[in-house]
Amino acid sequence: MRLTFSFVLAGVALGAVSAAAQGPDPRELRDAVRHAVTRAYQGRDTGQEQTDRFSGKYRIGRDGRVSIQNISGDITVTAGSGDEVSVEAVKRARRDRSQLDQVRVEVDNAAGRVDIRTSYPRLNNVNVSVDYTVTVPTGVSVELHSVSGSVKVSGVRGVVRAETVSGNVTLTDTPKLEVAKSVSGDVSFSGVSTDTDVSIASVSGSVRGRSVKAHGLEFNSVSGDVMISDVTCDRLGAKSVSGAIEYSGSITRAGRYDMNSHSGSVRLTLTNPPGFEVTANTFSGSIRSDFPLTIGGDSDPQRLRCEPSAETSSSRRDSVSTTEACWHLACSVYRRRIIDR
Repeated sequence: MRLTFSFVLAGVALGAVSAAAQGPDPRELRDAVRHAVTRAYQGRDTGQEQTDRFSGKYRIGRDGRVSIQNISGDITVTAGSGDEVSVEAVKRARRDRSQLDQVRVEVDNAAGRVDIRTSYPRLNNVNVSVDYTVTVPTGVSVELHSVSGSVKVSGVRGVVRAETVSGNVTLTDTPKLEVAKSVSGDVSFSGVSTDTDVSIASVSGSVRGRSVKAHGLEFNSVSGDVMISDVTCDRLGAKSVSGAIEYSGSITRAGRYDMNSHSGSVRLTLTNPPGFEVTANTFSGSIRSDFPLTIGGDSDPQRLRCEPSAETSSSRRDSVSTTEACWHLACSVYRRRIIDR
């Protein structure tokens, strides 16, 4: 049985987070960005807010699919009872009220699906945002895309995918979460329990999660921290360029765990520390461990070995609430590999 664990702190060029880019087609995304930029300048208008409301109920069944594509405004999705999707949308404008009529809420209700999108006129800049509050049956799957606005989901038991360009993503009690991404906002999530993989990313925000169980976890941030606690997974990939990475939870004997940061610290807290081997490289910095370590053989002088005894294992079980098995790494370039034999 092999367990592999590695940390890499180096100049890693992270792949761009394509938050919301995989939702609308390229032409729609281009127009969305143009509208968002226009509204950013027009937002200085302090005229009285004008509003218009839209509401509707759509039968979908308990295991259907709901998608929402928005350009400017927040999306809030909450699980409810029954087999209907309830949509409440509020259009807001700071200028001429007639602009509200130029922005449409379009709903397509087909068999087992409800697709909602915000439609703006082409070649006609309008300063209108749309906030959605949607209640769905507990078991449906939801896919949410926004350009300028935050996304919140709570209590949805089906598959959840949530992405935005400018805004926060907050997910609570979403056991089948698959994707949560933001370019310029924080991503937080909790209550995940799935046999599949989960992908979380933010470019300029932090990633924070708790109470997570999954086969594979992937976390990416460029200038934010990655903080995850009460975690169980078989495979982990966590990357940050200028932020810290903290992992608190358990690891499996056949798992692989990689953490990468350029200029941030890496901290690992284990609730079930097995025996393992460590290979470490650092240009500058230090390694601090609560594990008892011994130096490896001449073939690999950088390899360290930890094989907890019954006494130390018992001690750690008694102090699970503390940092019973903690690596604290603070260095510029660091690589670590753990193999459980």
